[in-house]
Amino acid sequence: METKTNRQKVLELLNSMESGDPAPIAYINPEKYIQHNLAVGDGLEGFGAVMAQLPEGGAKVEIIRAFEDGDYVFTHTKYDFFGPKAGFDIFRFEKGLIVEHWDNLQVIANETASGRTQFDGQTELKDHEKTEVNKALVKDLMADVFLGAAPEKITDYISVDQYDQHNPGVKDGLTGLGEALEELAKVGMPMVYEKNHMVLGEGNFVLAVSEGQFMNEHVAFYDLFRIEDGRVVEHWDTVEKIPAESTWKNPNRKF
Repeated sequence: METKTNRQKVLELLNSMESGDPAPIAYINPEKYIQHNLAVGDGLEGFGAVMAQLPEGGAKVEIIRAFEDGDYVFTHTKYDFFGPKAGFDIFRFEKGLIVEHWDNLQVIANETASGRTQFDGQTELKDHEKTEVNKALVKDLMADVFLGAAPEKITDYISVDQYDQHNPGVKDGLTGLGEALEELAKVGMPMVYEKNHMVLGEGNFVLAVSEGQFMNEHVAFYDLFRIEDGRVVEHWDTVEKIPAESTWKNPNRKF
C-alpha cells in the first residue's frame, strides 16, 4: 500500500477548503491540534468552526509552493476566503498526524513596487543536499541583518546581482530594499525585527518566522528566501498584525 507523505497530506487538507471534501480532516490528530492562528479556536473543533463559516463554493485555494522539513510542512498559498490573501502555513506532524499549525496572512496588493506579484517567480525545488547550509545562512542573515548584529554584512547573504522582490512595497535589488527601509524610517514607521522564532527549509528555499514592529504595530513577519550559490536571490513575505490578547480564540500565542 502506498504511503502518503506529510506534504501530500497537507496539500489535500488545504485543497479541501475549496473542494469541501471532509476526508483529509482525518490527517489532523483529534486528541491534539495546537492552533496558533489567534482567530481560530483550538483543536479540531476550532478547525471545524472555520470550515463551517466558509461560503459553499466560496473558498479558493491555490498552493504555489510546498516544502517538507523533518516533521514540518510549510506552504505558500494564494487564498480567497473573506477576501483575497497571500498566506504561509506551517504544520507539525507527530506519527503521521498534524498536531500543530501556524500561519500568516496578508491581503493581496493590486499593485507592487517591483511589478512582480506576491506569488510569481521560481518554484523549482532543488539543492536538497544544501538544505542545512541554506538554513544556517538564513539564520545568520536574520541575526546579522534583520536583527541588527552586523547589518554591514548584508552582501554576505543577499546577492548584489539579483534580488527579485515580491514584497508589494519594495522594488527589486538591494537598492530597492534600502530605499524602502529608509522611507519607512523617515516617516517614523521603521520596520523592526525583534526576534526570530523559527527557520525551516528544503533545498534552495528557506522560511524565517519572526516578530517585530511595522507601521507602529506588533506584527508577525514570515519571509521566504530562495538561495542560489550561497546567496539569497529572491524573497516573498507576509506581514500580519498580531491582535490584542483580549480577542484571541486560543491561548497558544502566535509563535
